[in-house]
Amino acid sequence: MRNAFVLCCSVALLGTVGTASAQDWTKSKWGPNDEIGAANNLSPDIVVKAAGLIKTGKTYGLGIETNSKTPAYPPRTFKVLVLQPGQAGGNGLGPNKTTYNDDIIEGWVGIGSQIDGLGHIGVDWTYYNGNKSGDFAAADGLKKLGVEKIPPIVTRGVLLDMAGYLGTDIVKEGTAFNVAEIDGAAKKQGVEIRQGDVVIFHTGWVGLIGKDDKRYNAGEPGVGVEGAKYLVSKGVVAVGADTWAVEVIPFESKNVFEVHQIFLPMSGTYILENMNTAPLAADKAYEFLFVLGVPKITGAVQGIVNPVAIR
Repeated sequence: MRNAFVLCCSVALLGTVGTASAQDWTKSKWGPNDEIGAANNLSPDIVVKAAGLIKTGKTYGLGIETNSKTPAYPPRTFKVLVLQPGQAGGNGLGPNKTTYNDDIIEGWVGIGSQIDGLGHIGVDWTYYNGNKSGDFAAADGLKKLGVEKIPPIVTRGVLLDMAGYLGTDIVKEGTAFNVAEIDGAAKKQGVEIRQGDVVIFHTGWVGLIGKDDKRYNAGEPGVGVEGAKYLVSKGVVAVGADTWAVEVIPFESKNVFEVHQIFLPMSGTYILENMNTAPLAADKAYEFLFVLGVPKITGAVQGIVNPVAIR
């Protein structure tokens, strides 16, 4: 309850940044050196209990394919270049003629299925745990809050099937998920949200990719401001969705990406975007073991990921 109260007070400060210190309300409750945020809510006991959810051994890859056609937040782009180094003219290596392909990625990391690290979003240049942009954000990589600091996330995953709850294949853009919607879907599915969980919303939105990219990019259903505060008060580690921003767009107010601000700088709660949730929803797999090892790219802001759900 105290954490929820602190969060509500912090959110109120969004409109008064000029008179209140952003460093005060982005401070970590886990101490001045904390760089992993809500991952502190994980524990060996939570892992053991989550492993007990495995009943069939069926696995689900939650990542979508990432390529040059993947729609992304402008100006992000992505492509893969495949080369055969040192093999000009069709020559192989050595008498056994070994040949090989190597690849170069030319693009942005924040594209496709991704995790937003704590160095991604701030308020007035202040990021998680009071870190000022000028003190840690460098062109050659973040000096704090890089994704390499994120520990393995192995915990209970909860899918909230908002499309099923609202009786539609694709939830309409601008539909906000706040307390009533979150609790309503959870009650219908017979699940509860607990500390240490990863909560993922299914809306059907990612199914628009390749079919209606213009609509996909223009807006989306997602977590509202009240819903974000509520999830943080539950002590969740991460919040994800089958959408490109997880939060509702158009925004509920004139504030821009306010849900991102609540999750990342204000509470250290990770964001998982463009999750492939349709197979989970089809199987009514509402609880599962969630497993994610984030790429150890030093100083990176985000990471392209393929989390695995096991039930």
